Amino acid sequence: MSHSQNGHSSLKAASLKAASLKTASLKTALKATTVGGLAALMLSTGIAAPILHSFAAPVEVNAPQVPSFANVVDAVSPAVVSVRVQSNVQPASDDSSNFSFNFGGRGLDQLPDDHPLKRFFKEFGGPNQDRSDRGPNRHRDGKGPLRPVAQGSGFFISEDGYIVTNNHVVDDGSAYTIVMNDGTELDAKLVGRDPRTDLALLKVDVNRKFTYVQFADDSKIRVGDWVVAVGNPFGLGGTVTSGIISARGRDIGSGPYDDYLQIDAAVNRGNSGGPAFNLNGEVVGINTAIFSPSGGNVGIAFAIPASVAKDVIADLQKDGKVERGWLGVQIQPVSKDIAESLGLSEASGALVVSPQAGSPGDKAGIKQGDIITAVNGEPVKDARDLSRRIGGMAPNTKVEISLWRGGKSQPVTVTLGDLASDDASKATPAQNDDKGGQSSSEKVLSSLGLTVAPADDGNGLAITDVDPDSDAAARGLKTGEKITSVNNQQVASAADIEKILEQAKKDGRSKALFQIQTDDGSRFIALDIDQG
Repeated sequence: MSHSQNGHSSLKAASLKAASLKTASLKTALKATTVGGLAALMLSTGIAAPILHSFAAPVEVNAPQVPSFANVVDAVSPAVVSVRVQSNVQPASDDSSNFSFNFGGRGLDQLPDDHPLKRFFKEFGGPNQDRSDRGPNRHRDGKGPLRPVAQGSGFFISEDGYIVTNNHVVDDGSAYTIVMNDGTELDAKLVGRDPRTDLALLKVDVNRKFTYVQFADDSKIRVGDWVVAVGNPFGLGGTVTSGIISARGRDIGSGPYDDYLQIDAAVNRGNSGGPAFNLNGEVVGINTAIFSPSGGNVGIAFAIPASVAKDVIADLQKDGKVERGWLGVQIQPVSKDIAESLGLSEASGALVVSPQAGSPGDKAGIKQGDIITAVNGEPVKDARDLSRRIGGMAPNTKVEISLWRGGKSQPVTVTLGDLASDDASKATPAQNDDKGGQSSSEKVLSSLGLTVAPADDGNGLAITDVDPDSDAAARGLKTGEKITSVNNQQVASAADIEKILEQAKKDGRSKALFQIQTDDGSRFIALDIDQG
């Protein structure tokens, strides 16, 4: 080998050694630097960095995970059933339906007998075709077979076969069938129902023990707690959905005992009567209603709380009915304006519109215009609270009622009646809505925007005109209604009203309480007093 060749080989070896040293140096640097350092080294050396797989790793997030409901569902599913209801009540003829049929300008009767549509409606029912005269098993005597009229959900509350569901599920039923989660079908009988709370109790009489669930202590439930709903939506059978408690104490206008839990679990038609569970497998509520413009789930469902259901179901199981205490007074909420007009420091309690003649409240001396502020020393929040508390007491119970009357508090003792037997209907005084004609005594109460005249029957003052821009109009007063009292004092003339208003001003009040009479009953409205 020549000298030049030896020199070239030595130079090549030196270059390779230098490159090797640079690479080794780079690897050492990579182990001790950040990715930013790697970029800097690459730029300074001009050498491609080897791919280091130690930098690639799965993403890990240390966030709380949503719990699985599988264990809860496995435990409670055998206790949840589908409820099928049948009735032998004959539905009305289709003639009374809201549908009209037009086939190319002709009615059904005008179609030829061999027309396929006419044959279809003859076989399966349609206009002018009574439901009892349909299908291959027609009953010409009008006594048709039992027909499905409803389906819903329910759940066992005892091993001997008691089942809770909604009253609206079993209403009008003649026969009841429950379908268990394994497909077993069993006949059930109706033990009792309570329309006021929309609860019902069924019983299966077979020689076996059933898996059952218990009611939770819903006083411990908080908004935001998990709930699991199990039921029979659209007849699909055992279906599980989940959500949270969205709100408590909801009033949806279904009755005086409204106290619903609002949940956002998917609840649809057929879920009625089904349970909503907490994560301990206890029933916190009974799914009853949904808010839905379309009829499907929109995330707003309402459930009867366990505390309400527990007491009602216990009564149904014991006696087949629910007995409730009855006070016998028509009441309305106390608004801020009403409270101010009567000298109350806060808008709470229940305003007595009218005591029913002969009722326990009437006998105890409760009067129109009183505000019930407490029961047995416990403050009354509002009219709904009073209804629930009185209804939760047994008939013949003695209770102490605190009244706000004439600017001071006074107690009365009432022995409650039986709501079931007395059936306290809303008190509607007998006075007619009197239009009241013009008369020489008519006077404009300009400060209130009202024109009044003595009523023809001598009871109060008829409103003959309402200024559309007045406070009275804004609060719903209308021509033809009557003013029967102001600040709980009877009035028969415009002068009576003016006298009462002057006294209210002297007492430092800025509002006055007007009792308004219509065909539908009485109501109270607080109006601003013109301070001049």
